[in-house]
Amino acid sequence: MRKTLLSLLIISSIFAEAQVKPTSPAERLKSIELRKQLSQQSVANKTEFRNIGPSIQSGRVVDIDVNPADPTEFYVAYATGGLWHTLNNGMSFTPIFDSEDIIGIGDIAVNWKTKEIWVGTGEVNSSRSTYAGLGVYKSNDNGKTWTWLGLADSHHIGEIKLHATDPNTAWVAVLGHLYSPNKERGIYKTSDGGKTWKQTLYVDENTGAVDLDINPANSNELYAGMWYRTRKAWNFEESGKSGGIFKSTDGGETWQKISVEGAGFPTGDGVGRIGLAIYPKNPNIVYAVVDNNEKRAARTTAASTTDTSAYILDMFKGITKEQFAALDNKKLNAFLRNPRNRIPVEYTAENIKAGVAADKYAPNVLWDYLYDANAAITAAEVKGCELYRSDDAGKTWRKTHADPINIYSSYGYYFGKVFVSPINENNVVLTGVDLLLSNDGGKKFKSIGGPTVHSDHHSFWFSNTKDNHVINGNDGGLNMSYDAGQNWSKLNTPSVGQFYAIEVDMAKPYNVYGGLQDNGTWFGPSTNRENIRWHSGGDYPFKSIGGGDGMQVQVDWRDNRTVYSGSQFGAYSRQVLGAPAAAGRGARGNSVRPSRALGESALRFNWQSPILLSKHNQDVFYFGSNKFHRSFSKGDSLVSMSGDLTTNPQQGDVPFGTLSTMSESPIRFGLIYTGSDDGLIHVTKDGGYSWNNINGKLPKGLYISRVVASKFKESRVYVTLNGYRNDYFNALVYVSDDYGTTWKQIAKDLPYESVNVIREDPTNENILYIGTDGGLYVSLNGGNTCMMWNKGLPYSIPVHDIAIQPRDNEIVLGTHGRSLYIAGLGDIQKAAK
Repeated sequence: MRKTLLSLLIISSIFAEAQVKPTSPAERLKSIELRKQLSQQSVANKTEFRNIGPSIQSGRVVDIDVNPADPTEFYVAYATGGLWHTLNNGMSFTPIFDSEDIIGIGDIAVNWKTKEIWVGTGEVNSSRSTYAGLGVYKSNDNGKTWTWLGLADSHHIGEIKLHATDPNTAWVAVLGHLYSPNKERGIYKTSDGGKTWKQTLYVDENTGAVDLDINPANSNELYAGMWYRTRKAWNFEESGKSGGIFKSTDGGETWQKISVEGAGFPTGDGVGRIGLAIYPKNPNIVYAVVDNNEKRAARTTAASTTDTSAYILDMFKGITKEQFAALDNKKLNAFLRNPRNRIPVEYTAENIKAGVAADKYAPNVLWDYLYDANAAITAAEVKGCELYRSDDAGKTWRKTHADPINIYSSYGYYFGKVFVSPINENNVVLTGVDLLLSNDGGKKFKSIGGPTVHSDHHSFWFSNTKDNHVINGNDGGLNMSYDAGQNWSKLNTPSVGQFYAIEVDMAKPYNVYGGLQDNGTWFGPSTNRENIRWHSGGDYPFKSIGGGDGMQVQVDWRDNRTVYSGSQFGAYSRQVLGAPAAAGRGARGNSVRPSRALGESALRFNWQSPILLSKHNQDVFYFGSNKFHRSFSKGDSLVSMSGDLTTNPQQGDVPFGTLSTMSESPIRFGLIYTGSDDGLIHVTKDGGYSWNNINGKLPKGLYISRVVASKFKESRVYVTLNGYRNDYFNALVYVSDDYGTTWKQIAKDLPYESVNVIREDPTNENILYIGTDGGLYVSLNGGNTCMMWNKGLPYSIPVHDIAIQPRDNEIVLGTHGRSLYIAGLGDIQKAAK
């Protein structure tokens, strides 16, 4: 969303309190050595973690590379799940990148003649769960050993292309930083196997290379998709006029922009993410898909009250009192009862009209009630996905279709790839929320997803001998078809789920619950050991209890069946597992989302809105929006117990100024701490009636990833600050022994890895467990020094959440890319004595 200059200045001035700069590549590389030391010296590594799955759902696939001579062999790269290899057509996979310093991948390239594998780390999909890489790696022994090839400040790599005959020549499309400008963007070329790199295409510090394709018959001819995009904690600019298609005819030494005025391809501020595909049999044919952020033709507004179309939210922005009075009651009531709008049933067209007429409500009351930052992006009326084709090697372009394609909404930045069959120029696939195939060169498209195919698609492969044989990579894993998508198999043996948050219950054996990126909420037994025997019985141990992007979970330990869970932006509900749905309540139970009266100021909800059950009385349920809400009736009614506990910042198109974490003292009921995404920490000692800001001298403006009230000392509280949304990866952990009046930094020896979570040991107050974007660390002395605990884990894996099961004395890790891990705490506790 492109904001006005004034708005951006206002927002920037508010957020400028975060006095941090992006972590330098030198600091990040230094952290690699520090992590090795913390791992080698670790007494914690006497105990090994075991993975408990689940694998029934998978994680986000970003690339696939298939052996052209034997398609039963291929590699699959996951956004944060590593690189996997199969020799049996996907029946099983072996991870081959787990020993390296970073696990997030943007693209891979395989020289099938030499068997060299090139890995570009850091995906380009630019989402909330997109992690920065460390450059390029290469292996010539199928992943047994890897060599780092540099480009540490690239962060996000969109594509790697290899020379057809010279194994030492390669090109890399570097998108660059996600949350800050940097100059290591564009196209890089190596002629010595990656020992040195030359930046051959650079536009500016906010415009990077998102895609790259090469003429398979002439390695001197390349096309690059350049993309202007900026992302901040509060706002995303998805497009800009500096983006476009560039071409080189001298092996990538020099480049010219070919998407110029008059060439037929979009130009100007609306040019968003671009994907490219050359047809191998005739390289003059080039397809380019673009996320076109130009506005669509204006739709009817409320001023045209005789229009017969349904009302939309934009109609209520800037509406006058007279225009509101003229609205059609039937259509207005239909708008009010739309489930997506969540407007309480007591509000009707008649009583709202009466309220506007009596000046009880402002005429734009519905706009104020429903609009939030997320609506700004989901409701954006942009052209979205458009496909263009050139038949003269990029000199001119024509749009292939007359009708809108409509697979992006306004989330084109998350997709943006096109694939053409190597044997039929008219068979074209587009990836988006849906997966679309055209058999006529892009004039018409049909959906080829099926009941076993997850939505949100990122990668695709056509066989070079029979293009009905295809492989698709999406947010739910990998699928294969031999009939061009009429029937699909699911290839999900790796446990590569991306967990946001986890929880445990007190059942025997206890269960682990968790919310996953785009894969809903699941729960299953802590004793689970992954195997394929369940296919014969059809009963997988983990069960789904919710859809969408799964978020936080709370479980009532009194019955181990009452579960609070939900999806993004605070859409939570309470359900009793195993109980039939009550009439009118739906399969997922009662909503426990706080609401407000018409005319009251809007509530703002974090992507992972925090929820909490009081361990003192589990009928007491807490919810964080930008305010703190409390219920004494399991969430059936929620009361706002605070004013705005954030800086109340100017809004962009990403919800900002929201609570991100909450914690209640296990010792004292009503002693509660909150942390916000814009850097504020508050405490209440009376259950929410009064609040104090306790930021003190802590770094300003950073995301509060966790606040934890101690179970050993009433006045003790821990807090972790996360600078990921500033490309600032320094580890920041603090403790206070006086309710947050003063703070002391601890865990100062951690590597430069953003911290997500901290937990206390269940029996020893000196033992702390810290989860970062690089792994799990343990301190045996209250945070004075740390060690890495990674036995049984990939060497580097984001640990998003930690749960402690006190009865069984076990720790559970919710990782963002390799699902769930469990280990016992006995050896750690012995080592601390």
